[in-house]
Amino acid sequence: MTNLQQSTHPVSVNILNNGSEIKLQWPDRASRYHAVWLRDNGQDQNTRNPANHQKLITIADIPEGVFVEHAIITDQNRLELGFGPDQWTTSIDIEWLYAHSYEDSYQERANTMFADNITTWNSGFVKNITRSNYDDVRTSPEALLEWLRAVDRYGVAILLGLPDKNAAVLDVIDLFGYIRETNYGQYFEIRSEINPINLAYTSIGLQSHTDNPYRDPVPGLQLFGCLENNTEGGESIVVDGFRIAETIRQENPRWFELLCTYNAQFEYCGSTGTHLQASRPMIECGPDGKIIHIRFNNRSCAALTEIPYDHMEEYYRAYRRFGDLANSNQLEVIFKLQPGQLFITDNTRVLHGRTGFSGPGNRWMQGAYADKDALKSKIRVLEQSLNLGIDANQVVKIY
Repeated sequence: MTNLQQSTHPVSVNILNNGSEIKLQWPDRASRYHAVWLRDNGQDQNTRNPANHQKLITIADIPEGVFVEHAIITDQNRLELGFGPDQWTTSIDIEWLYAHSYEDSYQERANTMFADNITTWNSGFVKNITRSNYDDVRTSPEALLEWLRAVDRYGVAILLGLPDKNAAVLDVIDLFGYIRETNYGQYFEIRSEINPINLAYTSIGLQSHTDNPYRDPVPGLQLFGCLENNTEGGESIVVDGFRIAETIRQENPRWFELLCTYNAQFEYCGSTGTHLQASRPMIECGPDGKIIHIRFNNRSCAALTEIPYDHMEEYYRAYRRFGDLANSNQLEVIFKLQPGQLFITDNTRVLHGRTGFSGPGNRWMQGAYADKDALKSKIRVLEQSLNLGIDANQVVKIY
């Protein structure tokens, strides 16, 4: 018996408070579950479709005042449940219940700033960025999983050995998801232009920023593939926006609160037929207090109008501190892409920028967007297929 199986084999089950909840006693802890939650999460064929696992019931199908009439642990490691007042029966896998013990896990999650899979970083991370080979991730499910997990954990990763062809960045997206097309097209050229529609298409240095904060929703991932880069300068810069937020909260909780509480305004109208606007906080937190989204872009920040008059000056102090940290060589990771190399960033977390560049020579990048839900889905599919011994190349893409 594994340690997991030992910890998830309940010692006893007790019905409490006239059936409104039950308590499962495990070897390492006790967990309580409400009757309505258990009814909603039944694993019988009348509650969930066995083929696609989607629910067949709605919340209205659960009677108000539902209660547990009986609860039995079977030899098959399942919890059999009978409910009143409508005599509904179901069963739930014991290990699943242990893994979803919300009484214990909520407080644990509430005490952290980020999801469990997140690791923040500073300038020293330049030595540890995951660098994978394109042919490896294209042909090996294990190598692809390792690369995608790095993107998920750190918000940035590098890919080497891309084919010398136009729009190779789109082939990389096809490894895990779909292209997020915008007014810039399926992909866009990043090189110096006359009368550019965006300052990215110039040779000037760009402060580290997140892209497209004026969209709703913003693209979750951004990819940059290098075709040519033989200029003086033109290094790429990445900064962990989560580490910036973490630092501000430690230094000055009031400033952190201001950047989380009030919306900043973002706008873009640089190309014909396009006028995009969004109003969101620079640091966005979920209901549990975890940081989930960073938006920072000086070029696209419009007039700030949703901050109370009495808080505006202090908000700007917090805003300035965010910018100072974005420019800090203690947090910046700097590298110079070569032809055939690509880096990807989590655009809801990692800021990217570049140093200015000049001739002779050319700096030519191609960029594209994708969304994080597809990447996270691909990670789960690969994890499941590899654990089950299924050939991951035969697993249907689930985005």
